[in-house]
Amino acid sequence: MTAIKPLKIPRSVLVAIVTPKAETLLIERADFSGFWQSVTGSQDDCETFAETAERELFEETGIRAHEHGGVVDLGYENVYQIYPHWRHRYPPQTTHNRERCFAVCVAEKRTPTLAAREHVAFKWLPIAAAADQVTSWSNAAVFSSLALHALIAKNAKF
Repeated sequence: MTAIKPLKIPRSVLVAIVTPKAETLLIERADFSGFWQSVTGSQDDCETFAETAERELFEETGIRAHEHGGVVDLGYENVYQIYPHWRHRYPPQTTHNRERCFAVCVAEKRTPTLAAREHVAFKWLPIAAAADQVTSWSNAAVFSSLALHALIAKNAKF
């Protein structure tokens, strides 16, 4: 018997993984060839946005936020229209999603442990190049965030 997945809550997180050298990890979706993104995921019932960010970071990459100082709330949210071909995952009449943005700074590039059913490839890019590679405008916006650049500067070793 196949278990029925619960409908998604239209609240999610985006987690940019960055290095002090201003590189970021992008992962390619398994269900949408050529769709490159940062870590994203829907909030579960009773989770805070930070808890969702930590859970999704680990599930999608194997990175444990607490080993890198935790996730940093970038202090802003995006609201975007859910692609029509993904709306069946949400309650009826749901057309928009609220996305809270976070980042985690890792000391150096590393090979992530991808969740095979969700992502098929990864690449590290300079943040400016990543902004041109991601499919989502909300993901590109994260890369120009002053808060993200402040986090990188704080962690940079001079």
